[in-house]
Amino acid sequence: MQQFDNVTAVKKANIYFDGKVTSRTVLFADGTKKTLGIMLPGDYEFGTDCVEIMEILAGDLKVQLPGSEEWIHIQGEGEFTVPANARFKLQIASVTDYCCSYITE
Repeated sequence: MQQFDNVTAVKKANIYFDGKVTSRTVLFADGTKKTLGIMLPGDYEFGTDCVEIMEILAGDLKVQLPGSEEWIHIQGEGEFTVPANARFKLQIASVTDYCCSYITE
């Protein structure tokens, strides 16, 4: 999907790690929520409240998912899922464009 139709975009940005990770929230009529964002090079750790599906649209990064010692390398496009109430780590090597879907059911 290249675009989202009939959505509400929240004007205020989500800003993390001194502006190195930013996103904008997109709300859908059915109540679902996504964020569209950019991550600059660096090492980050995030926590989840619900299941998150991270779709990488462009970039070069490694992700360490909860309970794993392994790092998964994504170059270009890719996707990974993080369970609810978990922490995951990212090593961003180049500017990364992403879309995060929040699964609350």
